[in-house]
Amino acid sequence: MRDLLAALAELRERLQEIPQADERRLHDLKTEILGRKAGALTQILGRVPTLDPSSRKEVGAAANALKLEFAAAIAARERELKRAAGSVAGLDLTMPGRAVWRGGLHLVTQVVDEICDIFRELGFTRAVGPEAETERYNFFALNFPKDHPALDAQDSFYLGDDLLLRTHTSPVQIRTLERYPPPIRVVIPGQVYRRDPFDASHSPVFEQIEGLAVDEGISFVDFKATLATFARRFFTADTRVRFRPSFFPFTEPSAEMDVQCQICKGVGCATCKQTGWMEILGSGMVHPAVLENCGVSSERYSGFAWGMGPARIAMTRHGIADIRLFYESDVRFLAQFAGGVR
Repeated sequence: MRDLLAALAELRERLQEIPQADERRLHDLKTEILGRKAGALTQILGRVPTLDPSSRKEVGAAANALKLEFAAAIAARERELKRAAGSVAGLDLTMPGRAVWRGGLHLVTQVVDEICDIFRELGFTRAVGPEAETERYNFFALNFPKDHPALDAQDSFYLGDDLLLRTHTSPVQIRTLERYPPPIRVVIPGQVYRRDPFDASHSPVFEQIEGLAVDEGISFVDFKATLATFARRFFTADTRVRFRPSFFPFTEPSAEMDVQCQICKGVGCATCKQTGWMEILGSGMVHPAVLENCGVSSERYSGFAWGMGPARIAMTRHGIADIRLFYESDVRFLAQFAGGVR
């Protein structure tokens, strides 16, 4: 009897091991103490029937009480280990975890920033202005005649008699010329609004970037060199460019600038309509009337201006056929580009 009580006393000391046991050690302790065949308590309880009646009652009660203590301590430690591992009833921990969604810059925003950075290195400062403009800033100061079709409510979003959502970022050119004396070199990103259909190549709301340079002695050569440098910085160093005559009320002479198709490298494909060229911007020398409207002498100063759509430039660079993809928030599309969402 005494040897059994001594064995129980030694086993009780082992209760102190359980609160610090890891999963593997806990399993070993459970087998050593409570195992059905070789467990220490199982062996002691197996010897109880051989004792005399008085000893049997004392040893049996002590052994059963210790068995319950071990079972409770082991069960409590198992629960702690499961909680620490994030185990919840009904959760399959073998299932792969969901990917963490990460926000980032939209592809068009990336292109806007890249374009502005290129012009910043060429000496241009970023400028911004209000999206709601008066007719003077949006049209008349830019040499639009009062009967120009762009003033029609079918082409512009009017907020009141003389207030509309700007149709281009050119009003910021006027505000800059009125506020600061030349020399001026600004690049102007921002959203603009037009009554265009929402289709594969048009959107009623889109980003635009314009630029303006005004100083003494600026010529068409400066204008072409600046824009050609931009194209070769943005696309590739060997990108070919060309200028085609055009017309804009606020520039004279005016030109549209094309770059060699980045898909077919000038050979001709469906994207460039077999021409080998992609139009990326409209441009020209600032009309003398625009300078005079802003109080700048057209006899002393000259300049050039341009406007481009960064969404279309992104389409040209990446071979994207439908502009609506930029507005649909499709993660599968956006995640293809660095800085997108995944």
